[in-house]
Amino acid sequence: MTSTTSPPLRFLKGHGTENDFVIVPDPDGLIDLSPAAVARLCDRRAGIGADGVLRVVRSAAHPEARGMADEAEWFMDYRNADGSIAEMCGNGVRVFARYLQRAGHAEAGELAVATRAGVRRVHLAKDGDVTVRMGAATLPDGEVTVSVDGRSWPARNVGMGNPHAVAFVADLADAGKLYDAPGYSPAGAYPDGVNVEFVVDRGPRHVAMRVHERGSGETRSCGTGACAVMVAAARRDGVDPAVTGRPETYTVDVPGGRLVVTEHPDGTVEMTGPAVILAEGTTVAGWL
Repeated sequence: MTSTTSPPLRFLKGHGTENDFVIVPDPDGLIDLSPAAVARLCDRRAGIGADGVLRVVRSAAHPEARGMADEAEWFMDYRNADGSIAEMCGNGVRVFARYLQRAGHAEAGELAVATRAGVRRVHLAKDGDVTVRMGAATLPDGEVTVSVDGRSWPARNVGMGNPHAVAFVADLADAGKLYDAPGYSPAGAYPDGVNVEFVVDRGPRHVAMRVHERGSGETRSCGTGACAVMVAAARRDGVDPAVTGRPETYTVDVPGGRLVVTEHPDGTVEMTGPAVILAEGTTVAGWL
């Protein structure tokens, strides 16, 4: 899409614990959203403003999702605020599901959503919170260190369909302003960049976090990050559901609210939190 030829674009705005998104309905996969167009939509001064874009496409209409069409009718084409493509967004899946409900494409109950990290199962309440089965975490071997303003901390490497480095700190202010991506080592640990979470304890099985999301900067919340933090905190605490044989639940506070994350004995991680659609509109022809 270019600024001289682009037609009006219909959009909605939503958020999950203040991790906010521009939602672009495109059921037949006809809209070519360039990285520059995504960055323009997400610009908080000259655009609509968001941490990312959720393009809503039928799986059968998208080349990356056709193989999942039998399991999930809808594909979440997620883009970071800078226009780059991301594998997964946990808060985004909840907002995506809420949009499908609002648009009449889904009813309360169970729903499957295709993502670049695979199919995610969603429990969509008629009102209130949304629960997403986020799959199992992976815990790659190897030591990782993250750094901000000349200070460094050991971090736990956790995969949630996308990469995370989880560092436990004494104070959330230790993370600094998080305008720029924290440093990490070894340099080859994350060839495509990494989301970095800084975590403090609030009480038994209760933590708080700040996050720098690759391609978006510091955000008010990160769903996959909250899941990575829960798993890292549980392992630090000597808790492994595969060993205890029962689900283990942590509360994760984020700047934009609260998420509840449960890991099951089979490794499946579930995340529960709010999802809100707050506005809809249309851009002016030629703006993009």
